[in-house]
Amino acid sequence: MPRFAANLSMLYNEHAFLDRFAAAAKDGFQAVEYLFPYAFAAQDLARRLSDNGLQQVLFNAPPGDWDGGERGLACLPGRELEFRDGFARALDYAHTLNCQRIHVMAGLVPAGVERAALKATYEANVAWAAEMAATAGRDVLIEPINTRDIPGFFLNRQDEAHAVVQRIGAPNLKVQFDLYHCQIVEGDVASKIRQYLPTGRVGHFQIAGVPERHEPHVGELNYAYLFQVIDAVAAQCGWSGWVGCEYRPALGGAAGATSAGLGWMRSLTESGT
Repeated sequence: MPRFAANLSMLYNEHAFLDRFAAAAKDGFQAVEYLFPYAFAAQDLARRLSDNGLQQVLFNAPPGDWDGGERGLACLPGRELEFRDGFARALDYAHTLNCQRIHVMAGLVPAGVERAALKATYEANVAWAAEMAATAGRDVLIEPINTRDIPGFFLNRQDEAHAVVQRIGAPNLKVQFDLYHCQIVEGDVASKIRQYLPTGRVGHFQIAGVPERHEPHVGELNYAYLFQVIDAVAAQCGWSGWVGCEYRPALGGAAGATSAGLGWMRSLTESGT
């Protein structure tokens, strides 16, 4: 069975953020991820991890003006200094939280800018981030995201992301493979797991039901089958990463919504698959 990490930006929203760590641990999670840690002191977050026996496995570098609609800086010409300052801050948090992986969001395509310029900026920024992260023993992740959830996002397909990783050639640069985004954009998810996981370029998986982004067993994807595919391929290639549960709970109502909707995970635990 894959190792699941609770995404605290989406799960346990019935609790204040700092209380979500205990709620996740109570439900059996051993690891957490979330979008951004920067609203809290790193030491406070580290204490929540330690107090609840949790491992931090992923968070995002600063994305620019999130509340203003920005979704990353990496592809934006003229924002390189801001990108570097933000990534340096992310590395500081990763050190305190003992987090191996930092996701760098590509950003939105600006009007009137040639894609070639965006690509050059993106790859230069990502390569720089991978070099800086390597000195700290961290991985940098890039993620293809569907343009229904984030219209205009620069990076959308698995093949595009893997081509970037191959061109840059840094061993600590990897792809964040979100099965939800992949299904919406291109489908054929099981075949892509079999294609890309053995390459060593997949650093992390994320899951959600398609199309509503609710619990993974709700919707058109057969996650029981996909987890078996991940297990089988991981056993063959030695992959031992995490699967982030990045979905919006919908089955339990406002009170206890996340815990009530975790039957899919409990059934896997009980069956041992």
